Amino acid sequence: MPTQLMGMTTRMGMTTRIMITAITITIMTTITAAMITIIMIMPRMTTATIIITTMSIATIRTIITATTMLMTTNEPVEAGRLTEHEAAALYRLMTWLSPAFPVGGFSYSSGIEWAVEAGDIVDTATLADWLDAMLGDGSGFCDATFLVHAYRAAEAGKDASLCEIAELAAAFVPSRERQLETTSQGRAFVDIARAAWDADRLDAMVAACRTPLVYPVAVGVVAAAHGVPLAPTLHAFLHALVSNWISAASRLIPLGQTDSQRVLVRLEAAVAATANRALLATLDDLGGATFRADLASLRHETQYTRLFRS
Repeated sequence: MPTQLMGMTTRMGMTTRIMITAITITIMTTITAAMITIIMIMPRMTTATIIITTMSIATIRTIITATTMLMTTNEPVEAGRLTEHEAAALYRLMTWLSPAFPVGGFSYSSGIEWAVEAGDIVDTATLADWLDAMLGDGSGFCDATFLVHAYRAAEAGKDASLCEIAELAAAFVPSRERQLETTSQGRAFVDIARAAWDADRLDAMVAACRTPLVYPVAVGVVAAAHGVPLAPTLHAFLHALVSNWISAASRLIPLGQTDSQRVLVRLEAAVAATANRALLATLDDLGGATFRADLASLRHETQYTRLFRS
């Protein structure tokens, strides 16, 4: 009986549930009155009557259990369901910033290859420290800030401001190889996203910029054009950025899959902190202090053997 009643409640509205509860209480009251009468004549009861009484008590317990379920299972059937817009935004973010999205991120290391060869990165601890610095005090924070400002300019339709942000972001790249990395990924991101998920004004916003869009600016512009919320976009971008760095390091040190995940876990709080800083930062707050990482990207250009393009 409890299983049948639970199945019924998943298809019934609140009014129906209240009616069932009221009927159940009435039945309980009637059975209870009958039981009191039986108990009063208990001395004259036969064995068969006692068995029937026991079964009646079990029935009351079942009804009480079912009634409790009815009274507590009053959540709407669709509670917690994503809206159509939220589901579409999540789906696109997961696709755009997945390692499978073909922007070529797997072929770049952002200077990590030279850092491994030079002995700056040798294990999970040194890798986590290096990436933490890059994230909070280097290119990670700068890219996040550019994404935020590009998103807001695109969302507001301020093409002139967007053009200035794109030019500043391109000028902030410290080396030729890093310039190739971020512009190539930015171009691929816009082209593929536009081909698969075109959006109003996206072409006009891209055309308004007189310089190729670097990767974080491209992500901000495309997300704004599709109405994907800024905060999730920013967190997903930083997660993808860190994941790509770790992926490159795992092939260079090398690292096992579990150790790679441990590094990602260590950087969880740093990703959140960098995102929160970027959401509040102005363009005047831009800057970095990761000189060793910048030198790594410069020296990678003349490295004798290389697996990566940066």
